[in-house]
Amino acid sequence: MDPIRNPYAPGAGQRPPELAGRDEQLRAFDVVLARVAASRPERSLVLTGLRGVGKTVLLNALRSAAVRRQWGTGKLEARPDQGLRRPLSSALHQAVRELGHPEPNSVDHVLGVIRSFAQRDAGASARLRDQWHPGIDAPAVKGRADSGDVEIDLVELFTDVGGLAADVGRGVAVFIDEMQDLGPDDVSALCAACHEISQSGLPVIVVGAGLPHLPAVLSASKSYSERLFGYQRIDRLDRASADLALSAPAASEGAAFTDEALEEMYAATGGYPYFIQAYGKAVWDRAPRSPISADDVHVAAPEAEGELAVGFFGSRFDRATPGERDYLRAMADAALAVDPTALDEVGSVPTADVAAVLGKKPQSLSPARDALLKKGLIYSGERGRIAFTVPHFGRYLRAQG
Repeated sequence: MDPIRNPYAPGAGQRPPELAGRDEQLRAFDVVLARVAASRPERSLVLTGLRGVGKTVLLNALRSAAVRRQWGTGKLEARPDQGLRRPLSSALHQAVRELGHPEPNSVDHVLGVIRSFAQRDAGASARLRDQWHPGIDAPAVKGRADSGDVEIDLVELFTDVGGLAADVGRGVAVFIDEMQDLGPDDVSALCAACHEISQSGLPVIVVGAGLPHLPAVLSASKSYSERLFGYQRIDRLDRASADLALSAPAASEGAAFTDEALEEMYAATGGYPYFIQAYGKAVWDRAPRSPISADDVHVAAPEAEGELAVGFFGSRFDRATPGERDYLRAMADAALAVDPTALDEVGSVPTADVAAVLGKKPQSLSPARDALLKKGLIYSGERGRIAFTVPHFGRYLRAQG
């Protein structure tokens, strides 16, 4: 098969040629956009799921839907070592520009508030290199979104941005990837701002994406967050959607898969979108002709697995210290000891079982567990249990020996 015409795209956050299995989420978001623009009550949205299920791809698709409706949009990726003020200000700066409000004075006022919000952390006496320079010509608005209390400031900021959007009969949507990495104060402020905006009916929504424990992070910050956001769990694709993700791009290039090949591909990928793209690319390059057969899948599988071992699994494993790696391997071994019928859908294991594999007390392993949680390699969906954030990670670890 011609590698130049290979249609598959196994890139981080890269939109696949066929966004299969996400029609329900896209339709639901169109309803949210229409309701918010019509001043109807609607909640902000949170997408959760493991690595590799396509959260970032879907987040970008939802943003595109908002852009098509001429909303103002901005996107940021949360990082544990960065506060919310500057990246959110950059996102809202872009959103305001996209709105195309016809009154320059009104726009300048809101841009000044954004500048004031962003620069509050640095302070008036900060060195030039520590000050925020977003390309906003408007001067900072004193006494607005600059109190130093991020919760108060964010409410004021969203209120002003929402008012600007309401003037032109559209809305503003802020998209936050890796939302679980926001600091506790920023999470609390974001929840409070979304709560205030929903009560005032202003057309501003937040769309966040993060790991499966993100709802617990939000709930720990504000108890009402369970009612504040609409939660959508993004999971692996069912068989029909996975087949479509492979066959539609192939058909666009005049190629096809046999039914047996599609069955083998689903068994290999588990329906995880990133794996589908990785295996699809490898199989296409190895297959001599169309239709692609089950034998072609078997021949190409080691290449796909090798690529995933380096770029998807290995890059994450390398971030762990030796002690943390021991903990990860023990998690993988502990899962094997659990009755398959007793495993939950995410393959979580009791922390006590991990400690038993290592022959140590659970309390002595807390530092390693906490470090892995902070690095986003594992998560705790419920007390006393942990799971990998990366699908098939246990299988990868066991294969390493």
